[in-house]
Amino acid sequence: MNTAPLAFMDSGVGGLTILKPAFAQLPQENTLFFGDEAHLPYGEKQPQQVIDYSLQIGRFFAQKQAKMMIIACNTASALALSTLKKALPFPVLGVVEAGSRSALRASSQQKIGVIATRATVNSHAYRSTIQKLAPQAEVVEVACPTFIPLVEQGDYRSERVRQLVAEGLEPLRGSGIDTLVLGCTHFPIIRDLIQNEIGSKVTLVDPGAETVSQAQRILQQQDLLAGPQDPDHTFYTSKDPERFQKVGEQWLNRKVDVQLVTPDQLEHYDD
Repeated sequence: MNTAPLAFMDSGVGGLTILKPAFAQLPQENTLFFGDEAHLPYGEKQPQQVIDYSLQIGRFFAQKQAKMMIIACNTASALALSTLKKALPFPVLGVVEAGSRSALRASSQQKIGVIATRATVNSHAYRSTIQKLAPQAEVVEVACPTFIPLVEQGDYRSERVRQLVAEGLEPLRGSGIDTLVLGCTHFPIIRDLIQNEIGSKVTLVDPGAETVSQAQRILQQQDLLAGPQDPDHTFYTSKDPERFQKVGEQWLNRKVDVQLVTPDQLEHYDD
């Protein structure tokens, strides 16, 4: 029995879409979640900036005695995973490989779309991973940066939002894809809007649940699972904890107490 916490990081609230299935699949585990709102969005940052922010958060988790880190952010997974695996004293998982495997299982035609941040699309992390697993697969990648502010603001029900989603998905119309990877952890929060616009014939893939399943397998293999207990869930953000709390409670449907850790404080974890 290992009661050390599982740690999750994202550039904002989007990573809660991975924490939510973790609550269901690993209900006995203590968790830490860090939403780096001060540096949002990672998808518009330079790769080295994303690596630096992710390392600071990883080292923060190390001080909190975490037993595993899940990068609940596609951009950080694409750009920082290899660095974090080398630098941190616990297993580190990203979402790209899990999402790629899920997409290939879901796609009957091996024609797969990916919507993500600009940084994730520019890295071609999904295309490379999918085609490494299945060289014959066709992959269409589209950056949808306008979707992220909708989720962060908690505004995803208005007609304006529907129009923005429709515009963002326009490059995929007529592409022939049968599967679409939600390649940003913010996007499952507006899953219904995306499905309505892309059509019912396209299967949406959320990498989150598969990533949690992968984490569960590793915890079992390394004898790191917690035993029966009343778990503790701690939330941190680098900016605006009140807004983070509001959106977090809305999405998780539970009370969320959020602690502020400023960028200046995070910089202490550079080395």
